[in-house]
Amino acid sequence: MAFTFFFRDLPVLEYAVHETIKLAMGRMRIKVWDAGSALGQEPYTVAILFAERLGATFNNLYLDATDYDSENNFGDIVTQATYKYEELQRIPVDIFKKYFVAQENDLYRVCDKVRSRVFFRYHDLLSLKPIGSDYALVVCKNVLLHFQYSERIEVITMYHQALSPGGFLALENTQKMPVEILHLFEQVVPDAQLYRKI
Repeated sequence: MAFTFFFRDLPVLEYAVHETIKLAMGRMRIKVWDAGSALGQEPYTVAILFAERLGATFNNLYLDATDYDSENNFGDIVTQATYKYEELQRIPVDIFKKYFVAQENDLYRVCDKVRSRVFFRYHDLLSLKPIGSDYALVVCKNVLLHFQYSERIEVITMYHQALSPGGFLALENTQKMPVEILHLFEQVVPDAQLYRKI
């Protein structure tokens, strides 16, 4: 499991959410895929960013959080969405108060409103089979660095297939788009690894 935390790499996620909402304006459903969700910090961060911007239409969000989790350790934790207070201290105070509910033993749980929009499932990215289609946004951070270069190309090509026309792909800031598939995407902003499907 790669190291991550709530609100990690916030600028690229904020760009991604902003652009995705513009793309999905008027749609009945906004589909997002967080590939490599680990223990849930990233998909819940993304869901909270959408909640802050969508208001009453937040229930249109369907966020699929996936990871290679044959022991089902990640899935249980993501579904329960309960974390130690010390893991949550990077979250802005107003967001923390709004979206986290105190439990026993210094634990906090993501509020029901947000948890109800995040759905965990087991998935092996190297199967090269997308979990669905018509995604407005795919987030894949802290994952591709574990793959061979050729595997990265294959996985990103799979994301391209899973995205809706004009959909967005957010990558780790250290992971550049392989030159072999640059023609499939256009970079949205120069200072973030956020790409639009061509």
